[in-house]
Amino acid sequence: LTGNAGAAGAAGAAGAQGLQGLTGNAGAAGAAGAAGAQGLQGLTGNAGAAGPAGAQGPSGLLAFGYFYALMAGDNAATIAAAAAVGFPQNGAANGISRSGGTSVTEFTLPAIGVYEIFWQASVAEAGQLVLGLDSGAGVVEQAGTVAGRAGATTQIMNHVLVVTTAVNSLLSVRNPSGNATALTMTVSAGGTHAVSASLLIKQIQ
Repeated sequence: LTGNAGAAGAAGAAGAQGLQGLTGNAGAAGAAGAAGAQGLQGLTGNAGAAGPAGAQGPSGLLAFGYFYALMAGDNAATIAAAAAVGFPQNGAANGISRSGGTSVTEFTLPAIGVYEIFWQASVAEAGQLVLGLDSGAGVVEQAGTVAGRAGATTQIMNHVLVVTTAVNSLLSVRNPSGNATALTMTVSAGGTHAVSASLLIKQIQ
């Protein structure tokens, strides 16, 4: 018969370390940590090199012209109603010209835009002057430009803005149609020198 098991013997010496096992699968990513405190602001960097100069912009005035008349001789003895004042003398001009290059009463506004117009004339009687604008269908007197005087001691003048709707519109300064008075251009006033009538045109837009 098999006898009873004997008592356990003392533990033997540790065996040699076994081979390293295979790497296990990566675990799931942990939750993102809290944002850290903002760092100190860095030093200001050096200024960059200057860029190249841009192209020159357009002039504030797109076109201009100055024309005038000296009396006596530069206008007829009288300016009848619906007739235009002549400005046959040339001052400085760029882009504004006479109609056809020869007209003394009509001036070409070359582009659609806004024009600043100043004119003045000395006449010998009470009367009125108005701007006429011909956009291709005949002269239309501009009601908002009428200037006049009740006595015979001052110039007739005005300073207005005119908007054109067609290229090469023609501008004139006129004794308004329907007026009964023909205007006599003053030869001299306040002295011995011939006085001038003048027309200044500036395209501003």
